[in-house]
Amino acid sequence: MRKSSLFPSLVLLGSLSLTAACSSGVPASPGSEPGDGPAGSSPANGGHTVDPARIRGLEIVTDSSEHGACRYAASYPAVPGAERMTSAMQKDVEQRVDTFRTGSCEGDAAAEGSAELNISYEFLAASGDVLGVRLTTRDGSAAGSGLSNSTYWYDGEDQAARTALDLVDEASQDDFVSALKEKLKSREGVDAASLDGILDDPANRTAVVDDMVFTADGGLTATFDRGEVGVPAADQYVVTFPKTAVAPWLSDFGKRVQRQTGRPSGGLDLGATHEPEPSVPVETASEDDTTDCAQVTCIALTFDDGPAAPETATLLTYLARYKARATFFTVGQNVAAHPELVRAESDAGHEIGNHSWNHPDLTGLTPDEVRSQLERTSTAIEAATGKAPTLFRPPYGAVNDTVKAATTLSPVLWDVDTEDWKHRDAAKVARTVIDKAKPNDVVLMHDIHPTSVAAVPEILRTLTERGFHFVTVSRLRAAL
Repeated sequence: MRKSSLFPSLVLLGSLSLTAACSSGVPASPGSEPGDGPAGSSPANGGHTVDPARIRGLEIVTDSSEHGACRYAASYPAVPGAERMTSAMQKDVEQRVDTFRTGSCEGDAAAEGSAELNISYEFLAASGDVLGVRLTTRDGSAAGSGLSNSTYWYDGEDQAARTALDLVDEASQDDFVSALKEKLKSREGVDAASLDGILDDPANRTAVVDDMVFTADGGLTATFDRGEVGVPAADQYVVTFPKTAVAPWLSDFGKRVQRQTGRPSGGLDLGATHEPEPSVPVETASEDDTTDCAQVTCIALTFDDGPAAPETATLLTYLARYKARATFFTVGQNVAAHPELVRAESDAGHEIGNHSWNHPDLTGLTPDEVRSQLERTSTAIEAATGKAPTLFRPPYGAVNDTVKAATTLSPVLWDVDTEDWKHRDAAKVARTVIDKAKPNDVVLMHDIHPTSVAAVPEILRTLTERGFHFVTVSRLRAAL
């Protein structure tokens, strides 16, 4: 896995169906998956959204595979000062990815090849001395929806990573769990007799009660993944306690999280000793591109999955030196974290395209989910650049009639696949492009990989000497 600044993420959770489940005492519906709610829906914590662009030194750790039989995209944030929390997320994500790769990407499973793993994240709180993150996993190789959530917390005062149960005082955890069981026993699909065995053991309790967030009014919501406390067919269960009920149970840390969730104090201070400086390109070229691809040999370099810091800034510097134009297919959660890099791309004359919010296979989503993935990303791009995108690249190149019908954006695939996600070798990536490049080709690369960015100067130098002109996809299409 690698680090690059991001965000994530600000994955806005909280669809209407999840809110209804919290209030009515019924299992959450499959459609209430975090990150699939429409743009503008309530955040998971029911309170203030967290702007990841305001978190100083934010980085994102990413790992992905574009292989048709082994598709996965995983990301989680790394915040300066919260290294212990980052380590906990890293351990869990790497374990999930390794399990998926072993079970779905080898032997007969790989031959069948249709499963997908997607791990994304959102910030629940990032204010004062508390930080909260929820990781959302959808594992296509698992039974049912394959949806699971876990929350991770960091206590800047004590410089310690915290679990969800640490929001509750240790002396009150038995009372809290008893109250959980009472609420769950009346739910359809829950075996009341098995709850004691599931929740009474302290070690098992921490693993099961691993997704808790505060609501805007100070209440506490616990969400249980499919099959954890009920039959798998029942899907998720959501239990919410009002502020008055949880007040006697909360730990000191829980009280601070409750306060910073409902009324953020502003800045985040976890006592970090070093915060990376914002990444900006050294050189830019902003003059209009007047290249006529009907008269000269053109090629379109495209870069997926960014922006990433510092890689994207370095790439912009390389492109400027050759007055080359490119098209960036950006991931919405990364745009939210680094709008300044997307703005720099646009100001330098490059084209910004849409690559979904958090890189799922769009063909596996409903039309509403597809629209949400693309519209949220387009909104973030327009907020950063002042211009709405007209192109989109479907993750994994997966597109069908349902996806096309859900958007007015024009899909863009590619002619040359560098497979730079697999070959982290700058010389190999450069040689692939140089050897395969033909007039009017669209080349697929990723600006989240340092090795891919390092390959660009050789590509620009060699192909420029051969008479190629580097243009955006839209300019290339205009001449075809």
